[in-house]
Amino acid sequence: MTTLYDHSDYTACLPPHWRTRANALPQATWWPWRDMTLHIARAPNPAAPVRMLILHGGGGHSGALWPAAALAAEIGYDVLAPDLPGYGQTRVPDPAAVRYPDWVDCVADLLRAESAADPRPLIVVGASMGGLLGYSAIARAGVPSVTHLVATCLLNPADPVTWPALSRWGGAASLRLLRPLMRRLGPRLSRLRVPLRWLVPMTRIANDPRLSHLCSTDVRGGGGRVALGFLSSFLFSVPEVAPEEFSAVPVTLIHPGDDRWTPASMSLPFFERIAADKTYIELEGAGHFPVEEPGITQMHDTLERLFQHYA
Repeated sequence: MTTLYDHSDYTACLPPHWRTRANALPQATWWPWRDMTLHIARAPNPAAPVRMLILHGGGGHSGALWPAAALAAEIGYDVLAPDLPGYGQTRVPDPAAVRYPDWVDCVADLLRAESAADPRPLIVVGASMGGLLGYSAIARAGVPSVTHLVATCLLNPADPVTWPALSRWGGAASLRLLRPLMRRLGPRLSRLRVPLRWLVPMTRIANDPRLSHLCSTDVRGGGGRVALGFLSSFLFSVPEVAPEEFSAVPVTLIHPGDDRWTPASMSLPFFERIAADKTYIELEGAGHFPVEEPGITQMHDTLERLFQHYA
């Protein structure tokens, strides 16, 4: 059974001492893009010297990531978190037509629009598959106000090392069999929308059973449906530029140390090839959705150091 949740349900999963500090409320704003209307949750702070854009991954939305957004706002950031097409409250006339390249286009265009409207330094934070999404969008957008990429993982579907995380049924072995079929999806099958949890191991999104259930049954996120064409387009996607050629911004990988869905061994081969200045921080004891100590404190401290650096 799926349910409609909001940001407060996710904030309630934080440790008590962080829950009391994550008190910024999201303000709903809307941005027209193509034939869609993107919902962007914001914690505006016109006096902030640094801004932060937070990107969710598959099965997420801005409300699910609001705990991180609220903690960033508490540090002093001006924060925005979009609902990518197909998720959250974003209005999409034809959800079955959304493909992964649309996400890259959307975020790149959003970076250009935000940078044109506001020249303050902008840090991009990507959670889960939002990490590589942010990487590609930054490379494509090429805007000078974007100053840093922070990612919880860098999951490159072109590398078979990541395949065990991308299928609920048989992991890497099933993908080796399914990829030829996925590449040949006809128009009708490409538009078929099925529950995301049927295809990927959504229960591994969090180590806390309450949070895992929340993410897996949220109709705006992991409890929703996804077009097979979207999944196929992601599986066969490649990063905007090779990591050896990426020098647009410094990269900080804050990888959860107890990630039972996408362990660090799936991200590090890509991360280690990145040409830009880079830093690796393990969030100790934290799951894929990092709310555990000491990892969440290490994440907060990392964002605070970056705020001080770019302020």
